[in-house]
Amino acid sequence: MSNRERKEEYCVKLRALLDKYSKVLVVNADNVGSNHMQKIRASIRGKGILLMGKNTMIRRVIKSEYKQYEPILPFIVENVGLLFTDGDLTEVRDAVLSQRVAAPAKAGAVAPVDVIIPAGDTGLEPTQTAFLQALNIATRINKGQIAILNEKQIVTAGEKVGPSEAALLQKLKIKPFSYGLVLRQIYEDGLCYEPSVLDLSNDELYKKLATAATRIAQLSLEIGYPTLPSIPHSLTRAFKSLVAIAVTTEINFPQAEDIKELLENPEALAAALAAPSSSAPAAAAAAAPAAVAAPAEESDEDDDMDFGLFD
Repeated sequence: MSNRERKEEYCVKLRALLDKYSKVLVVNADNVGSNHMQKIRASIRGKGILLMGKNTMIRRVIKSEYKQYEPILPFIVENVGLLFTDGDLTEVRDAVLSQRVAAPAKAGAVAPVDVIIPAGDTGLEPTQTAFLQALNIATRINKGQIAILNEKQIVTAGEKVGPSEAALLQKLKIKPFSYGLVLRQIYEDGLCYEPSVLDLSNDELYKKLATAATRIAQLSLEIGYPTLPSIPHSLTRAFKSLVAIAVTTEINFPQAEDIKELLENPEALAAALAAPSSSAPAAAAAAAPAAVAAPAEESDEDDDMDFGLFD
């Protein structure tokens, strides 16, 4: 098969996957060998299909035929692949991350994480004390072997591993790194978002949505601009105002009549307030201040004394 035919076959497969699946995980495959890749594909069998790079062709197909997938184009760089699925994204993510394998620190490799040597016995012979001291690691001899006195960070994330550090980690039989597919971005329904979003539980999402709705309602009420979260509060305020007017005038409507009856009958009002399941006490309590305040505004004594009831 010629190179041209292989490229066309790749594009046909890509188009079929873009047509079939609605969710795409962009993954990085640095430091993933062929055997490791086979295990990863086996772990997601039945959950999704992984199609590895040919970045130029991916970009060409999306730009020319699948405009809705353009949000993922900025992430089609370096050694990436596309994991197509219609399943639960958290389940697919967990299946991919479960296939990470431990790896030694090689000299010249960029460390993905900090590497810390723990305190304790090392199993090394006393003759190698100078090697550890050259790395500023405090040691002592304990039962014929070198013991590290305090834990020591010897590699910093994002920096290259030095030859001495790599040799020490090899002597201590420490494999500080792990490699596998790394999720870069998730595409769903025309939008891209960070994989960290999948770590949010439903309860956390509900809390964030509730907080956002509360803030929108507060802002809307403050500036007088109606929105869906603020309308229930506006209606409640309007109803309270109507009840307050009704109880101080001859105006009547069914809800106001119930409140008036409670206000005219102290015993019934006390009984209603003592019943938490009743909706009438809340309305009565809201209307009561208005009923009290109205006579106060009509009082000549307050006008003569130059202060109001609530001053």
